[in-house]
Amino acid sequence: MEEIEIENVAKRSIRGVVALVYRTFTIQIIGLVANFLLTVFLSPSIFGIFFVVSAAIAFLSYFSDIGLAAALIQKKEAITDEELRTTFTIQQILVVSIVIIALFLSGFVKSFYRLDDQGILLFQALVVSFFLSSLKTIPSIILERNLRFEKLVIPQIVENLFFYVIAVVLAAKGFGVASFTFAVLARGISGVITIYIINPWKMRFGFQKVAAKKLLHFGLPFQTNSVLALIKDDLLIVYLGRVLPLAQVGYIGFAQKWAFTPLRLIMDNVIRVTFPSFSRLQNDKEVLTKAIEKSIFAACFLIFPSLVGLVVLAPYFIHMIPKYIKWEPAILSLSFFAINAALSSVSTPLTNALNAIGKIKITLYLMVFWTVSTWIITPLAIMMFGFNGVSYASAFIALSVVFVVIISKRFIKFAVFRILINPFLAAVFMGSVIYFLSPLVVKNIPMLIFMIVFGAVIYFSTMLALAKNEILSDIRFVRENLKK
Repeated sequence: MEEIEIENVAKRSIRGVVALVYRTFTIQIIGLVANFLLTVFLSPSIFGIFFVVSAAIAFLSYFSDIGLAAALIQKKEAITDEELRTTFTIQQILVVSIVIIALFLSGFVKSFYRLDDQGILLFQALVVSFFLSSLKTIPSIILERNLRFEKLVIPQIVENLFFYVIAVVLAAKGFGVASFTFAVLARGISGVITIYIINPWKMRFGFQKVAAKKLLHFGLPFQTNSVLALIKDDLLIVYLGRVLPLAQVGYIGFAQKWAFTPLRLIMDNVIRVTFPSFSRLQNDKEVLTKAIEKSIFAACFLIFPSLVGLVVLAPYFIHMIPKYIKWEPAILSLSFFAINAALSSVSTPLTNALNAIGKIKITLYLMVFWTVSTWIITPLAIMMFGFNGVSYASAFIALSVVFVVIISKRFIKFAVFRILINPFLAAVFMGSVIYFLSPLVVKNIPMLIFMIVFGAVIYFSTMLALAKNEILSDIRFVRENLKK
């Protein structure tokens, strides 16, 4: 099994981030356009059905791995063929069991959510897609551990293209919920085929008790963390689908999806690379500290202005398109979900670093706190403020980033204020300028585009004035590692 030297971590990490951001950016643009078209062609109720059913399947996926994949990626020593076969065998036993149970409970799901026949077919298609996704795990682990993200991103591109093209075409033809059903199946099949072409791995069953025990030592706490995240996020959506009208769940999904888009576009790519990268650096604390600081700065540098611009200009964008007025009730929730996204751009890299250095129990305790807080505060906020209460609670709980910083500094010495102050000030200044100029945007698409470009110019100019030397130094560092 290929292993990488410490001196190559920076090179592959930077190349991995660049590859993921560049190619995923392309897919996100396609996704944003497709989601815009889907929200035009489909009603909030249909969007709500897909949002709720997808969350239900995501709930099942958390029990399909028990943290073995993360344990293989985080492992200090080289992974063995016995460990790969053991992981694959355990995972398939779990996945097949979950698939059988899920299909058996289709009738209950149909009754619980008051779904029609098309809705339950979507649920069953997602179950099949869940099984297909499990077949990609081992090839993905091998690529991710060795920081070969330029290859790993290709199946993601293929899957998204198949999903969005089919979903939009069928939605335009009036297929309704069935648009998602066919798109989900196409995504699952295309993803499996693509990853085995890129990184072939012969599926083999086997079990080694020693390997399983060693992997589960890290894997079980990691997966418990993930299950709690599931209860905190996806299971909450399942709950919302029961206590709120599906149209209001659609508003929540719309606001959350757009507010978290900068986070998904930037942070997901950074985290995907930094977990294996930090794991390779866990024995060199000085280099690890620098890597963590650079990852937080890079994320906030891009996420802060994106969120500020989104919040300021979203009302004008919604009113610009007649068929988009139906999403106006989601504007307030969008703003509060954006606060959550901004704070998460700080807390997520830190919890990721704690996991990478083996402090999995600490992140587990943090997740217990977030889960309990979410399930106490959110229902109360809904009772007081209606569906907007979900976003209020989300923003309030995200303020706990302060505790994450304090805890992380016990193990990793980093300067959080120095990292955040310049992106924060530049984003606030940019937001203030475009806020006062935003009335010029009313029902004027060219002016909206100009305002976005103008805001970007203001932000980057301000950042250069505040931190020119640091930015130029980071650019040189990236260029040098890309050339190696």
